[in-house]
Amino acid sequence: MSGHSKWAKIKHKKGAEDAKRGALFTKLSKEVTAAAKEGGRNIDTNFRLRAAIARTREYNMPQNNVENAIKKGTGEIPGIVFENVVFDAYGPGGVALLIEGLTDNKNRTTAEVRNLLNKRGGSLAGAGSTAFMFTKKGYLEVEKAKASEDAVMEVALEAGAEDVKTEGETFEIFTEPTAFEAVRTAFVAKNIDTVTAEITMIPASTVKVEGSDAKNLLGLIELLEENEDIQHVHANFDISDEEMAKLAEE
Repeated sequence: MSGHSKWAKIKHKKGAEDAKRGALFTKLSKEVTAAAKEGGRNIDTNFRLRAAIARTREYNMPQNNVENAIKKGTGEIPGIVFENVVFDAYGPGGVALLIEGLTDNKNRTTAEVRNLLNKRGGSLAGAGSTAFMFTKKGYLEVEKAKASEDAVMEVALEAGAEDVKTEGETFEIFTEPTAFEAVRTAFVAKNIDTVTAEITMIPASTVKVEGSDAKNLLGLIELLEENEDIQHVHANFDISDEEMAKLAEE
Protein backbone atom coordinates (compact mmCIF):
# COMPACT_ATOMS: atom_id res chain seq x y z
CA MET A 1 0.00 0.00 0.00
CA SER A 2 2.96 2.33 0.23
CA GLY A 3 2.62 3.39 -3.40
CA HIS A 4 -1.09 4.10 -3.02
CA SER A 5 -0.52 6.07 0.14
CA LYS A 6 2.24 8.31 -1.21
CA TRP A 7 0.56 8.89 -4.57
CA ALA A 8 -2.66 9.81 -2.76
CA LYS A 9 -0.84 12.78 -1.21
CA ILE A 10 0.42 13.94 -4.61
CA LYS A 11 -3.04 13.54 -6.11
CA HIS A 12 -4.55 15.56 -3.27
CA LYS A 13 -2.18 18.46 -3.97
CA LYS A 14 -2.81 18.16 -7.68
CA GLY A 15 -6.56 18.04 -7.04
CA ALA A 16 -6.43 21.37 -5.25
CA GLU A 17 -4.75 22.89 -8.31
CA ASP A 18 -7.30 21.32 -10.64
CA ALA A 19 -10.11 22.78 -8.58
CA LYS A 20 -8.81 26.27 -9.29
CA ARG A 21 -9.16 25.58 -13.01
CA GLY A 22 -12.56 23.99 -12.61
CA ALA A 23 -11.43 20.66 -14.10
CA LEU A 24 -11.97 18.75 -10.88
CA PHE A 25 -15.42 20.27 -10.38
CA THR A 26 -16.42 18.95 -13.79
CA LYS A 27 -15.36 15.44 -12.83
CA LEU A 28 -17.06 15.65 -9.46
CA SER A 29 -20.28 16.84 -11.11
CA LYS A 30 -20.24 13.92 -13.54
CA GLU A 31 -19.83 11.45 -10.68
CA VAL A 32 -22.71 13.00 -8.72
CA THR A 33 -24.92 12.94 -11.83
CA ALA A 34 -24.09 9.30 -12.59
CA ALA A 35 -24.67 8.28 -8.97
CA ALA A 36 -28.03 10.05 -8.81
CA LYS A 37 -29.09 8.49 -12.11
CA GLU A 38 -28.14 5.05 -10.84
CA GLY A 39 -29.74 5.14 -7.40
CA GLY A 40 -31.79 8.32 -6.94
CA ARG A 41 -31.19 11.37 -4.77
CA ASN A 42 -31.65 9.79 -1.31
CA ILE A 43 -28.16 9.64 0.21
CA ASP A 44 -29.40 7.33 2.97
CA THR A 45 -30.03 4.59 0.42
CA ASN A 46 -27.71 5.64 -2.41
CA PHE A 47 -24.23 4.85 -1.12
CA ARG A 48 -22.49 5.94 -4.33
CA LEU A 49 -24.15 9.36 -4.22
CA ARG A 50 -23.29 9.79 -0.54
CA ALA A 51 -19.61 9.11 -1.28
CA ALA A 52 -19.65 11.44 -4.30
CA ILE A 53 -21.15 14.30 -2.30
CA ALA A 54 -18.61 13.77 0.48
CA ARG A 55 -15.85 14.20 -2.07
CA THR A 56 -17.39 17.44 -3.39
CA ARG A 57 -17.28 18.80 0.15
CA GLU A 58 -13.63 17.83 0.49
CA TYR A 59 -12.83 20.16 -2.43
CA ASN A 60 -15.33 22.86 -1.41
CA MET A 61 -17.46 22.49 -4.51
CA PRO A 62 -20.40 24.97 -4.39
CA GLN A 63 -23.64 23.40 -3.15
CA ASN A 64 -25.54 24.82 -6.12
CA ASN A 65 -23.27 22.84 -8.48
CA VAL A 66 -23.92 19.68 -6.47
CA GLU A 67 -27.69 20.16 -6.53
CA ASN A 68 -27.71 20.81 -10.29
CA ALA A 69 -25.64 17.67 -10.85
CA ILE A 70 -28.15 15.64 -8.82
CA LYS A 71 -31.07 17.09 -10.78
CA LYS A 72 -29.39 16.14 -14.06
CA GLY A 73 -29.07 12.60 -12.80
CA THR A 74 -32.67 12.32 -11.65
CA GLY A 75 -33.99 13.93 -14.83
CA GLU A 76 -35.34 17.05 -13.08
CA ILE A 77 -33.31 19.15 -15.51
CA PRO A 78 -31.91 18.04 -18.89
CA GLY A 79 -28.33 16.88 -19.10
CA ILE A 80 -25.90 14.63 -20.93
CA VAL A 81 -26.17 10.89 -20.31
CA PHE A 82 -22.87 9.46 -19.09
CA GLU A 83 -21.79 5.83 -19.38
CA ASN A 84 -19.51 4.05 -16.93
CA VAL A 85 -16.34 2.73 -18.60
CA VAL A 86 -13.51 0.61 -17.21
CA PHE A 87 -10.18 -0.02 -18.91
CA ASP A 88 -7.69 -2.71 -17.91
CA ALA A 89 -4.13 -1.75 -18.80
CA TYR A 90 -0.46 -2.12 -17.99
CA GLY A 91 2.01 0.71 -17.46
CA PRO A 92 5.82 1.00 -17.36
CA GLY A 93 7.51 -1.63 -15.22
CA GLY A 94 4.64 -4.07 -15.68
CA VAL A 95 2.39 -2.16 -13.27
CA ALA A 96 -1.28 -3.11 -13.48
CA LEU A 97 -3.71 -0.24 -14.08
CA LEU A 98 -7.46 -0.13 -13.58
CA ILE A 99 -8.89 3.01 -15.18
CA GLU A 100 -12.47 4.11 -14.41
CA GLY A 101 -14.33 6.79 -16.30
CA LEU A 102 -17.63 8.42 -17.19
CA THR A 103 -18.19 9.39 -20.81
CA ASP A 104 -20.82 10.38 -23.34
CA ASN A 105 -18.74 8.82 -26.13
CA LYS A 106 -17.04 5.51 -25.34
CA ASN A 107 -15.25 5.27 -28.68
CA ARG A 108 -13.65 8.69 -28.19
CA THR A 109 -12.58 7.91 -24.64
CA THR A 110 -11.15 4.52 -25.61
CA ALA A 111 -9.07 6.10 -28.36
CA GLU A 112 -7.80 8.82 -26.02
CA VAL A 113 -6.86 6.34 -23.29
CA ARG A 114 -5.05 4.10 -25.79
CA ASN A 115 -3.12 7.08 -27.14
CA LEU A 116 -2.05 8.24 -23.66
CA LEU A 117 -0.90 4.72 -22.75
CA ASN A 118 1.12 4.41 -25.94
CA LYS A 119 2.85 7.75 -25.32
CA ARG A 120 4.14 6.64 -21.91
CA GLY A 121 5.04 3.01 -22.46
CA GLY A 122 1.72 1.49 -21.45
CA SER A 123 -0.87 -0.59 -23.26
CA LEU A 124 -4.52 -1.59 -23.04
CA ALA A 125 -5.22 -5.15 -21.92
CA GLY A 126 -8.20 -7.45 -22.28
CA ALA A 127 -11.30 -6.88 -20.19
CA GLY A 128 -10.76 -8.19 -16.67
CA SER A 129 -7.01 -8.62 -17.12
CA THR A 130 -6.16 -6.36 -14.19
CA ALA A 131 -9.51 -5.85 -12.45
CA PHE A 132 -9.19 -9.11 -10.52
CA MET A 133 -6.03 -7.77 -8.85
CA PHE A 134 -7.99 -5.05 -7.02
CA THR A 135 -10.69 -5.03 -4.35
CA LYS A 136 -12.99 -2.10 -3.60
CA LYS A 137 -12.39 -0.77 -0.09
CA GLY A 138 -12.85 2.31 2.01
CA TYR A 139 -9.46 3.88 2.71
CA LEU A 140 -8.54 6.55 5.26
CA GLU A 141 -5.16 7.89 6.30
CA VAL A 142 -4.27 9.71 9.51
CA GLU A 143 -0.94 11.37 10.25
CA LYS A 144 0.78 9.95 13.33
CA ALA A 145 1.45 13.50 14.51
CA LYS A 146 -2.30 14.13 14.68
CA ALA A 147 -3.37 11.19 16.86
CA SER A 148 -2.02 8.27 18.88
CA GLU A 149 -2.17 4.70 17.64
CA ASP A 150 -4.53 3.76 20.48
CA ALA A 151 -6.91 6.60 19.60
CA VAL A 152 -6.94 5.72 15.90
CA MET A 153 -7.42 2.01 16.61
CA GLU A 154 -10.29 2.69 19.03
CA VAL A 155 -12.19 5.01 16.70
CA ALA A 156 -11.62 2.88 13.60
CA LEU A 157 -12.52 -0.51 15.02
CA GLU A 158 -15.51 0.70 17.05
CA ALA A 159 -16.91 2.34 13.91
CA GLY A 160 -16.58 -0.88 11.91
CA ALA A 161 -13.21 -0.69 10.15
CA GLU A 162 -11.59 -3.93 9.00
CA ASP A 163 -7.97 -3.16 9.70
CA VAL A 164 -5.51 -0.46 10.76
CA LYS A 165 -1.91 -0.50 9.53
CA THR A 166 1.16 1.63 10.15
CA GLU A 167 2.76 3.07 7.00
CA GLY A 168 5.66 5.47 7.44
CA GLU A 169 4.36 8.62 9.11
CA THR A 170 0.69 7.66 8.89
CA PHE A 171 -1.92 5.15 9.99
CA GLU A 172 -3.90 3.47 7.20
CA ILE A 173 -7.49 2.42 7.88
CA PHE A 174 -9.33 -0.06 5.66
CA THR A 175 -13.08 -0.64 5.59
CA GLU A 176 -15.75 -2.39 3.59
CA PRO A 177 -17.31 0.18 1.22
CA THR A 178 -20.60 0.06 3.14
CA ALA A 179 -18.82 0.91 6.41
CA PHE A 180 -16.70 3.75 4.99
CA GLU A 181 -19.07 6.62 5.77
CA ALA A 182 -19.58 5.47 9.37
CA VAL A 183 -15.83 5.26 9.93
CA ARG A 184 -15.17 8.62 8.27
CA THR A 185 -17.90 10.25 10.37
CA ALA A 186 -16.45 8.70 13.54
CA PHE A 187 -13.08 10.36 12.90
CA VAL A 188 -14.77 13.70 12.21
CA ALA A 189 -16.71 13.38 15.49
CA LYS A 190 -13.45 12.83 17.38
CA ASN A 191 -11.77 15.80 15.61
CA ILE A 192 -9.14 13.55 14.09
CA ASP A 193 -8.22 14.87 10.64
CA THR A 194 -7.68 12.45 7.76
CA VAL A 195 -5.12 13.05 5.03
CA THR A 196 -7.08 10.81 2.67
CA ALA A 197 -10.64 9.50 2.92
CA GLU A 198 -12.05 7.76 -0.14
CA ILE A 199 -13.54 4.65 -1.68
CA THR A 200 -10.81 3.15 -3.81
CA MET A 201 -9.50 -0.07 -5.32
CA ILE A 202 -6.82 -1.75 -3.20
CA PRO A 203 -4.30 -4.01 -4.98
CA ALA A 204 -3.74 -7.52 -3.65
CA SER A 205 0.00 -7.16 -4.29
CA THR A 206 2.38 -4.48 -5.56
CA VAL A 207 5.16 -4.17 -8.16
CA LYS A 208 8.32 -2.28 -7.24
CA VAL A 209 9.36 0.31 -9.84
CA GLU A 210 12.18 2.84 -9.91
CA GLY A 211 14.17 5.13 -12.18
CA SER A 212 12.71 5.96 -15.58
CA ASP A 213 9.90 3.43 -15.13
CA ALA A 214 8.74 5.24 -11.99
CA LYS A 215 8.91 8.64 -13.68
CA ASN A 216 7.08 7.47 -16.79
CA LEU A 217 4.47 5.65 -14.73
CA LEU A 218 3.56 8.67 -12.62
CA GLY A 219 3.60 10.82 -15.74
CA LEU A 220 1.18 8.40 -17.38
CA ILE A 221 -1.15 8.37 -14.38
CA GLU A 222 -1.14 12.17 -14.29
CA LEU A 223 -2.01 12.39 -17.99
CA LEU A 224 -4.83 9.90 -17.58
CA GLU A 225 -6.25 11.78 -14.59
CA GLU A 226 -6.17 15.04 -16.53
CA ASN A 227 -8.51 13.54 -19.14
CA GLU A 228 -12.00 14.88 -18.47
CA ASP A 229 -13.59 11.46 -18.98
CA ILE A 230 -11.38 9.64 -16.46
CA GLN A 231 -12.55 9.61 -12.85
CA HIS A 232 -10.07 7.29 -11.14
CA VAL A 233 -6.80 5.53 -11.97
CA HIS A 234 -5.79 2.63 -9.72
CA ALA A 235 -2.33 1.05 -9.87
CA ASN A 236 -0.41 -1.63 -7.99
CA PHE A 237 2.99 0.08 -7.91
CA ASP A 238 5.42 0.52 -5.04
CA ILE A 239 7.96 3.36 -5.27
CA SER A 240 10.46 4.11 -2.49
CA ASP A 241 10.02 7.16 -0.26
CA GLU A 242 13.20 8.71 -1.63
CA GLU A 243 12.21 8.26 -5.25
CA MET A 244 8.64 9.43 -4.66
CA ALA A 245 9.86 12.60 -2.94
CA LYS A 246 12.20 13.35 -5.83
CA LEU A 247 9.51 12.78 -8.45
CA ALA A 248 6.97 14.87 -6.55
CA GLU A 249 9.29 17.87 -6.80
CA GLU A 250 9.79 17.64 -10.56
